[in-house]
Amino acid sequence: MRVKIPTIYGNHIGLNAMIILEDGSTYRGTGFGYPKTLGGEFVFNTGMVGYTETLTDPSYRGQVLCMTYPLVGNYGVPSRSIRDGYGLPKYFESDKIQVSGLVVHELSNVANHRECHKTLDQWLYDERIPGISGVDTRDLTKKIRIKGVMKGALSVSENQINTKGLLDTIKKTRYDGFNFMPQVSVEKTIEYGDPSLDPIVLIDTGTKYNIIRNILRMGFRVIRVPWDIPFNKIIAYKPKGIIISNGPGDPKMCNSTIETVVKLFASSLPILGICLGNQIIALAAGGDTYKLKFGHRGQNKGCTEVDTNQTFITSQNHGYGVKSDTLDKTGFKAWYINSDDNTIEGIKHESKPVIAVQFHPEASPGPYDCVHIFESFKDLVLQNGSKEKSIQIDKVNGGGKIFQRMKS
Repeated sequence: MRVKIPTIYGNHIGLNAMIILEDGSTYRGTGFGYPKTLGGEFVFNTGMVGYTETLTDPSYRGQVLCMTYPLVGNYGVPSRSIRDGYGLPKYFESDKIQVSGLVVHELSNVANHRECHKTLDQWLYDERIPGISGVDTRDLTKKIRIKGVMKGALSVSENQINTKGLLDTIKKTRYDGFNFMPQVSVEKTIEYGDPSLDPIVLIDTGTKYNIIRNILRMGFRVIRVPWDIPFNKIIAYKPKGIIISNGPGDPKMCNSTIETVVKLFASSLPILGICLGNQIIALAAGGDTYKLKFGHRGQNKGCTEVDTNQTFITSQNHGYGVKSDTLDKTGFKAWYINSDDNTIEGIKHESKPVIAVQFHPEASPGPYDCVHIFESFKDLVLQNGSKEKSIQIDKVNGGGKIFQRMKS
């Protein structure tokens, strides 16, 4: 059977566009998407594919994203009506674009793919997001790597751009010390999956849909709760385990979540933290976090498991990390270490069923080499019920590798 592959041409392109960073650096280019002036923290991502998943990742809230891959938009954007087996949008990680703005070297004016529904510029226009192309993204990325992430302003307009207006926007822009949780977390509890299955409570600090998918694949149902839900309401759901999701911004802004996790430590419930969840767990245990110079955002970041010295390729998106020298006397020890800069990429408790990783085991986008993290969490949940020790051999789909792990 022959399948007709649609070809769609861009409509919202060819506008005036300019970037000014807080250090005075200026970049001019061609605007696309929605005409708008805004400020944000400028960051870069080194991934080569998956811009629909990337742009809908809530961890990018408040940030203007520079894609280092030189050509973006060639396969367009699929329809949100395409759903997976769990009823979630198949190709998106939240219900909207989360980045404040987008920077690319070259925007494809033509989108061609069997599931293409609209062009990238049309998608940005529909969701009121500005984009700029024709920028030397290599230079911008090098500047961020040398000087660190910084605030800046992006303007896309049909008219000439007022430079003073951009400078005023930078002065008004806030990122550090800003609480993004009300923008990315659910306002009320949402449940997914078969009601007869055992529940896992997912504390939503900006969760990606693929975390929900992986919990459902494990054979549990998901109870997705707001970031500031109190401990007693979580316990009322009688969960078999707790997962703290990824999310944007400074983890120290999540005081309500941290207080809840402190109380959860006193229970016997297994806990898994992912990305921001990793930092929240460290803070709840008495550790400390700090802001990385330019963060880790990409799909090929090597992380080494301390116990086995085995390195995994991971998908990452974070700008904060855990201070390794503050883990002493917390009961936690390093589980994974970044292969490039030796920063903490995961922690686990020495006696409690609590584990956390800084990278994204759910990927989307990126490699699925670390889905075994969810299996490790499932093992903790099952052990917590049976109190039995086990040795399990896991096959990671697509990787062709076998990992043997002793559970304790």
